[in-house]
Amino acid sequence: MEHDDVRSAMESVGERFDLGEYELDAYLTVLEHGELTASEIADRTDIPQPRVYDTVRSLNDRGLVELRESRPMKVLAIDPEDAFADVESSLERMVEELTARYSAPARETEAVALVKSRSTILRYVEEVIETAEYELTLSLTPDLLERFGDGLAAAVDRGVSVHMIVTPGAKAPDPAGFDYGAVATVARARRGITTPVVAVADGEYSIYATQDALRDDQDRYGVIFNRSALGFLVSAFFRTVLWTTADRELYGVGETVAFPRSYASIRRCVRDVVAADADLYATVEGRDVETGAERTLRGRIVDVEYDESEEVAGLTVEQDGREYTVGGLVAAYEDVEAHRIAVDREAPPDV
Repeated sequence: MEHDDVRSAMESVGERFDLGEYELDAYLTVLEHGELTASEIADRTDIPQPRVYDTVRSLNDRGLVELRESRPMKVLAIDPEDAFADVESSLERMVEELTARYSAPARETEAVALVKSRSTILRYVEEVIETAEYELTLSLTPDLLERFGDGLAAAVDRGVSVHMIVTPGAKAPDPAGFDYGAVATVARARRGITTPVVAVADGEYSIYATQDALRDDQDRYGVIFNRSALGFLVSAFFRTVLWTTADRELYGVGETVAFPRSYASIRRCVRDVVAADADLYATVEGRDVETGAERTLRGRIVDVEYDESEEVAGLTVEQDGREYTVGGLVAAYEDVEAHRIAVDREAPPDV
């Protein structure tokens, strides 16, 4: 289509669907009954009697109903497949042409962004799921679990460790009839609609949104952290506030850890190392706590610090005969702040 043709098609489609409140009420009422007089339309709707004739003639001009100039005048419904046939074909051609002209905007422009659009928030959640390479943590409603099921299954298939909360727990699918193993490594349920929607990929790319923002409240919001050191706040909030209070297990109790495995969360890493009870090796990517310089450690894990509350978690890695302590993000006491930890059984893994 030429530019003018595309514009004309858009105007035509817009005109067909640009129905006022009275037109919508009259059209749906006629569709429901098949045939009505103007008086009957007025009786069945809130359209004032003097406005009914103008309303149905407008629908007739748009090709949505047929008028029979009898006494009284009768309004007949036209099969929607016939009424909208030309619009459907025009819409398909228009979408194809618009898609051909579409230039995808750069999405990774800001490290931190505030969004209020429901569709934009959902797009970012989907993008976080697709971006995850080795670790994904989520808090989703049952509806969102269904919506993003295929994306989660794809993440599991490519080896991503998926830790998921479903909330409100009372509406979470019953494990007896839902295959949580296809979409998660570990899944729990949490009470309450106050639990936010959260998605974090590899401890970095994350989104936080209220459940209200995904319904119809335009005064709510979502916050996206991309390539930002602040992203760890969402991850820490998920781990310490949400995960610890999600007390109903849905899937993954007694999970057997398979190595090699990569971690963004040192607490999750240390917990798995303790559970493995074996000689393990680590590759740690991070930075020196004192100088801030990038640092990579490769060696055997010789010690761990861990308690069940997860308030304490740390590793000691031996490299070239020297031992280095490793902490999580914003570590202060350890030698190295870990951004990514990869663990294997025979030797430090490549990352």
